[in-house]
Amino acid sequence: MMMNIDFSLVLVILVALSGLIWLLDSLLLKPGRLALAEEARRNRPASRAGEPDQSRNDGLAREPVVVEYARAFFPVLALVLVLRSFLFEPFQIPTGSMIPTLNIGDFILVNKYAYGLRLPVVGTRIMDVDEPRRGEVMVFFPPHENQYYIKRVIGVPGDTVRYEDGELYINRELVRKEPRGGITINSAFGPVPGTSWTEVIGGVEHTIQTKNQLMRDPVRTLWVVPPGSYFMMGDNRDESSDSRFWGVVPEENIVGKAVAVWMHKDPGWNLPTFSQSRWIR
Repeated sequence: MMMNIDFSLVLVILVALSGLIWLLDSLLLKPGRLALAEEARRNRPASRAGEPDQSRNDGLAREPVVVEYARAFFPVLALVLVLRSFLFEPFQIPTGSMIPTLNIGDFILVNKYAYGLRLPVVGTRIMDVDEPRRGEVMVFFPPHENQYYIKRVIGVPGDTVRYEDGELYINRELVRKEPRGGITINSAFGPVPGTSWTEVIGGVEHTIQTKNQLMRDPVRTLWVVPPGSYFMMGDNRDESSDSRFWGVVPEENIVGKAVAVWMHKDPGWNLPTFSQSRWIR
């Protein structure tokens, strides 16, 4: 799960508001201010130095503070909106469902155009680029709540996905994984013993972790992924709320492809660090 502040909506509102203020002033108010200033210039007597007194004229022509700020911020906000909506957007990881691939406090960069260009806020796709593939890490909105989630793509449209006793099957084939060693997993009930594994899905080699069998919930699911939908799972397999519990993700809920960790900050009064920057696999 990820932060659910809708920055795109906030940016759209700010861009629209600043642009509207600037436009209305340019069309309706500015011509009147300039006309008053010109009339005052013609009617005002010359100063002692023989030159017209410009101070009052400048005051009449000066735009209001709110218009000045709108004119200054509109191009900046518009550029940020375009970058966030169509190119790249940063997110922070608040939970451990993708450990060990992503840690709590990681700041990730999401490619917004990898799966097609979408309109901000509404998410309507306006240009096809590519489709999500098995093994990729994707940011999306789950079907049951309006929050950003990040998980790994396990099943694409038409796939049959089964997960039983810690084993993953895609289209009736067991997804092979090799043990890396024993670890301790921080569960909701405290530290429990587990195992780290190397897994390959869709040609993408990555690391997952599972609880030891006696500590594992008996999750058994069998899904046929419908058209335009995707089956998602976290790499922290026994500590992840994902498609095994709330179903598949529809195509219109896709946000983008997670491509890199660019910064990390531990919770609390800790300084951010760039030492953990890496590509996401």
